[in-house]
Amino acid sequence: MMDLILWRHAEAEEATDGCDDLARVLTARGEKQAARMAAWLDRQLPEGLRVLASPARRTEQTANALGRRFKIRAELLPGGSAEDLLELAQWPRAKGTVLVVGHQPVLGQTIAHLLELKAAECAVRKGAVWWLRQRHRMDQSQTVLLTVQSPEFL
Repeated sequence: MMDLILWRHAEAEEATDGCDDLARVLTARGEKQAARMAAWLDRQLPEGLRVLASPARRTEQTANALGRRFKIRAELLPGGSAEDLLELAQWPRAKGTVLVVGHQPVLGQTIAHLLELKAAECAVRKGAVWWLRQRHRMDQSQTVLLTVQSPEFL
């Protein structure tokens, strides 16, 4: 059994012409979103999980709110692919739990792929968490959606 938790970075400053997209930081609202979601996650997460984050400043700030060690991985930069994300997480081969802090649209593309949705991607709100589990039942592998949490509703 493997759990994959996909956490979209919290609200960040809007991109402007000539700005470095990777340097954009969280807004004050985004900092509150990240803190609220991190508090909820901290109560739910098992020991020994792996945490991976995009090198973008807004994802680092979101991951920092959790207060756990994490690894920065270039595969999670904006413009990455669902395949890269799943390979990095070692889905579904790894055991335990992997938390990925990343961006749209790749998080929504990964969710749509894993849940076999007709759409190419699904919407993931800023600061939200989607928790998926890979399990085996009657010799079949299944992906189950355990929960979707948004910081506005915690």
